[in-house]
Amino acid sequence: MPDKESMVEEDTNKRQDSLVKSGSVVSAMTMISRVFGLIRDMVIANYFGAGSGADAFFVAFRIPNFFRRLFGEGAFSQAFIPVLSEYKAHQQFADVKALVDRVGGTLGIILFALTVIGVVAAPIIIYLFAFGFAYNDEHEKLALASEMLRITFPYLMLISLTAFSGAVLNTYGKFAVPAFTPVLLNLSLIVCAIYLRPYLSEPVTALAWGVLIAGVAQLTYQLPYLAQINMLPLPRIDWQHEGVRRIFALMLPAMFGVSVGQINLLLDTLLASFLQDGSISWLYYSDRLLELPLALFGITIATVILPNLSARFAEKTPDEFSRTLDWAVKMVCLFGIPASVALIYLAEPLITALFFHGELTERDVVMSAYSLQAYAFGLLGHMLVKVLAPGYFARQDTRTPVRFGIIAMVSNMVLNLILIWHMAHAGLALATSLSAFLNAGLLFFGLKRSGVYRISKGWLWLLVRIILASAVMIGLIAWLNPDTSTWYDWKFWYRMMVLLLLCGAGVAGYVLALFVTGFRLKHMQH
Repeated sequence: MPDKESMVEEDTNKRQDSLVKSGSVVSAMTMISRVFGLIRDMVIANYFGAGSGADAFFVAFRIPNFFRRLFGEGAFSQAFIPVLSEYKAHQQFADVKALVDRVGGTLGIILFALTVIGVVAAPIIIYLFAFGFAYNDEHEKLALASEMLRITFPYLMLISLTAFSGAVLNTYGKFAVPAFTPVLLNLSLIVCAIYLRPYLSEPVTALAWGVLIAGVAQLTYQLPYLAQINMLPLPRIDWQHEGVRRIFALMLPAMFGVSVGQINLLLDTLLASFLQDGSISWLYYSDRLLELPLALFGITIATVILPNLSARFAEKTPDEFSRTLDWAVKMVCLFGIPASVALIYLAEPLITALFFHGELTERDVVMSAYSLQAYAFGLLGHMLVKVLAPGYFARQDTRTPVRFGIIAMVSNMVLNLILIWHMAHAGLALATSLSAFLNAGLLFFGLKRSGVYRISKGWLWLLVRIILASAVMIGLIAWLNPDTSTWYDWKFWYRMMVLLLLCGAGVAGYVLALFVTGFRLKHMQH
């Protein structure tokens, strides 16, 4: 008979194989979504460039997105999934369904009230979050942003309920549907930008209508899948339900802790509104490219491990909990380090290949590349925050990440004020990156100090292999990459072909270098 240690190791490997499979599904869906996201941003850059109209839309879109992080897949999901997982593990089906019904109803009424306030107070909200528009006497831009916020703000309610549905589906192992849902937003924006734009007196408002249409489509899309698992909610407002009270008690501190990155982005937007025209758009385009690897690897891994960690905590298996965290951090380093290096080196070619057409100018490309390099420096920090925070939320500890988040946010504000003077919009991006590393470091040492996360063997050699392989990757890309100035002279499809060849060669060089240095998949396990 196999000994106990062998059985534990076999069980661990099975769990990690399950995580890899789930992660692969989410990653594939996320890749599809991000491809459409890039097409969306290319369409926006083509028709609206980085002018005042684009600046106004990005502000109007960023505000409901910020609140979405609080009431959607951010703080709410981090508080809801652990409690739902506990109910699923220890309660009857009727109790789980009752929890879903009551959380759906209570969350829905809060979101409805917030939406009404947001629509009515849109000019005040825009004034607060983009005060620089008023300070610079850009009253038309201020009025346009207010008009679009009235259209986009209901997206908060729709996408937060979509995230609620997605959290239920993720808890039941249905990862593909929530991961595919963002594609609908991208498709809606693309269609509205191309076909609705010509019929509007202010063409850029087509993007705002695209956001609202997408919210309806995303929520509607997930409802049949909830019905398949008998979890389609019948909303009930019940503030006294034990599960509802626990979720909202966990959610309140998590609202700040999870959303530090979004708060930092809003602070960047506020300060960028004081800078020259186009600064907000430059930050947007560079942030969108940062979001690709962050979503593909960091958010994908975090999405997969949170239900798993919650289940391990409910089962009282601390060793499995630690192994899952360790696996997640290893995966983040395996993908995050080379992605960060590649984004820094290929910043200008990437912006040129994807966005340099239509209304976007060469100067816009260069300025966007500066902020992309600054953002890319902190990619690993952002990814680590995504996978380390669930180590607290799965144990229903939302207070500790809040403390760390406050420290990181204050640091970001101080760094913003220091760096903006010499680096303008790129300084705002660099401040965000530095604060992400600070937040990740605090989360890591907090888990390690409490004994929740124990570092496995082989970490040093894994990092050495990753760094060496990343150096080989960049050396190969640098050898193949033509002079940056020539990218502007090429046609769109030729630029895309060269970019894909460079990326393909870089990935091949990285994988081959890892293999030559002795890396094997078993190194990702304990």
